Amino acid sequence: MNQPRLAVLVSGRGSNLQALLDAMASGALAAEVVGVFSDRPDAAALQRVGAPMRWSEDARAFPDRAEFDARLADAVQACHPDWVICAGYMRILGEAFIERFRGRLLNIHPSLLPKYRGLKTHARALAAGDSDHGASVHFVVPELDAGAVVAQVHIPVLAGDTPDTLAARLIPREHALLVAVVALATAGRLAERDDVVYCDGQPVLKALTLDSAGQLTPTP
Repeated sequence: MNQPRLAVLVSGRGSNLQALLDAMASGALAAEVVGVFSDRPDAAALQRVGAPMRWSEDARAFPDRAEFDARLADAVQACHPDWVICAGYMRILGEAFIERFRGRLLNIHPSLLPKYRGLKTHARALAAGDSDHGASVHFVVPELDAGAVVAQVHIPVLAGDTPDTLAARLIPREHALLVAVVALATAGRLAERDDVVYCDGQPVLKALTLDSAGQLTPTP
């Protein structure tokens, strides 16, 4: 039986990609990565898969965002993915790309959305005096980090935390969150319609929460 097919978009070291690969290797995630795509040919993440699965182009070499996005979208479509996962992909995707894969395009973001869309989320949480922080997995829409949130994981902000210590403590929980949500998606249990998340056919009006055991549970 064929496994659900994942295309993964990356820009950096690829720790979230590795979390997905490890979950597949252990049998915790029934899926296969069929392509890894980057806007940075030197991204370390590309080395985590074999050469036939790698695609990269330097986005800065293109005259505009639309042309790069069109090239990327064609490359992604060529591997016939069931889901497209933005796992540390740092470039904003254009509307045409998003519409092409709408409803099967997920992103992981290191904040408790709708707080702190964009960059430097750990520093912004600390500057605001937040008592907790976390990560979110959401469906991608044209507005930055504004799509319907599927699930979140929370961690406490500790006295003396810096952006680096907060990020380091969040990363393993972020990985677990991504794996759990992708497992829902590849099991056919997750959908998005009209900016609403559906799980098992029922609307998710509040983002699911990843508990300490790594399970997604309804948020009270």
